[in-house]
Amino acid sequence: MMRHPLLAAGLLLLSGLGLKGQDISGEGQLHGNFQIDMQSYTEDSSIGATKVPEYVLMNAYGNFVYTKGGFTAGVRYEAYLNTMLGYDAKYNGQGIPHKFASYKTDEYEITAGSFYEQFGSGLVLRSYEEKTLGIDNAFNGFRIKGSPYKGINLTGLVGKQRYFFDLGQGIVRGVDGEINFNETFTKLSAKKTMITIGGSFVSKFQADKDPVYNLPENVGAAAGRMNIQNGPFAFMSEYAYKINDPSSDNNYIYKDGQAMLVNTSYSKKGLGILLAAKWLDNMSYRSDRNATITNLQINYLPAINKPYTWAMSNMYPFATQANGEFGLQGEIMYKFKKESLLGGKYGTNVTLGYCRVTDIEKKQINDTIAISEPGTLGYSSDFATMGSNRYYEEISFEVNKKINSSLITTFLYQNISYNYDILRGMTGHGMVYAHVAVADVTWKMSKTKALRLEQEYLISKQDHGNWVMYLLEYSVAPKWFITIWDQYNLGNDHYEAKNYLTGSVAFIHKGSRFQVGYGRQREGVICVGGVCRNVPASNGFILSISSTF
Repeated sequence: MMRHPLLAAGLLLLSGLGLKGQDISGEGQLHGNFQIDMQSYTEDSSIGATKVPEYVLMNAYGNFVYTKGGFTAGVRYEAYLNTMLGYDAKYNGQGIPHKFASYKTDEYEITAGSFYEQFGSGLVLRSYEEKTLGIDNAFNGFRIKGSPYKGINLTGLVGKQRYFFDLGQGIVRGVDGEINFNETFTKLSAKKTMITIGGSFVSKFQADKDPVYNLPENVGAAAGRMNIQNGPFAFMSEYAYKINDPSSDNNYIYKDGQAMLVNTSYSKKGLGILLAAKWLDNMSYRSDRNATITNLQINYLPAINKPYTWAMSNMYPFATQANGEFGLQGEIMYKFKKESLLGGKYGTNVTLGYCRVTDIEKKQINDTIAISEPGTLGYSSDFATMGSNRYYEEISFEVNKKINSSLITTFLYQNISYNYDILRGMTGHGMVYAHVAVADVTWKMSKTKALRLEQEYLISKQDHGNWVMYLLEYSVAPKWFITIWDQYNLGNDHYEAKNYLTGSVAFIHKGSRFQVGYGRQREGVICVGGVCRNVPASNGFILSISSTF
């Protein structure tokens, strides 16, 4: 924890002046950024917004990075006074949780302190930060990267993971290697087919102090991957295997874990095709076997469904099921040519998408042991099997059309099936079936002024019933953005109709952004890449200030 918070606060205020990178020692440069988010909270029983004793809560951070030649060092000061609703209260406080020093040459790079890293697609290791979800599982230790020969890249690391303002119990060690055949072998350099293969091994150590079970203290995971590209074709695949890892996520069963991820695509002018498949079986991997939610995750299991930015499209977001899921996704993108019947003057882009995620087939080991019984092998499963229980299904159709030089439009339709109980970890809701329609229209009034209208509709007989949303945004580039939006729940026999009206004004100057708003926030779930957090209902002012220097 930091012992001089006033000094750190002073540095934050100085950075807020929008200073450019400063030369503080010869060719050395100091750069950084900061962000402060504050929200007031008013009790509002009509939407379930509870009273907050502090009235105002704040999340803030400041990064300061110094570079000179191949040397880089930095710190991040963070303050949560107290943590905004929806984020874990264990963040309450202030300090310097992120600090590092690194040195880089043409052949290697070594880092001491805090760092982020990803092996392949992340199936066995990915440390990253996502402030929207309150995730920061950075490693604190040592990492070395090297390139002993052209086309060959190696990485090795050891460390503990960040756990709020402390470190988790477990120690993580990992190595990764990758070779680009076309760069390494001269005879292949001119070939049209590009081939890259890679492999990873990760091990975590955590002492066994459990009074009931004999738990493995060292848990290893390995992965292999291959990327092939030839002209318009691209293929990527990765397979991962993890030895038995009893944890709170799998109810302490002694079963191994597996994961497979495959992506293939074809693209040429006017046409794009994407096909993807994902299979997971018992692949939760944390440096603390007792951790929950998003804490101390070593690996990352990406969602297979397509992400959207519209509110109603994210009303029922998919959450990755580490204990078992089978997913398929397909997407076709086509552009009707200019001056054609459907293309018009500027052409028309259409996208048809489909995604389906189910459970996997799990079999009882014998009649006397229930599936996932603690202290047992849990269950058996065949590789890449698809179960009969549907978690998520989506059919989407999107049209992007430029009407004229001033008018740009996007239209979206989705048909969504959502297993509420499984994906939210609840009971009594069952499947939710929803139709979503979005119309997003931007009118460029001049070179600097634009007006954007967004209309969204969600129709469902389940959960809270139907929703409608209107958003109007007026912008004067590059400085001003004025936005007002209203989400209105029409209600049903079980829920009263509710209105969530919000407005905000944002101002941008050089590297700084200031935004103030007021309104209601509905209770719900925010997801990024299949990782989610709950957002409670709230009513109040919001202030956000960010700057880079």
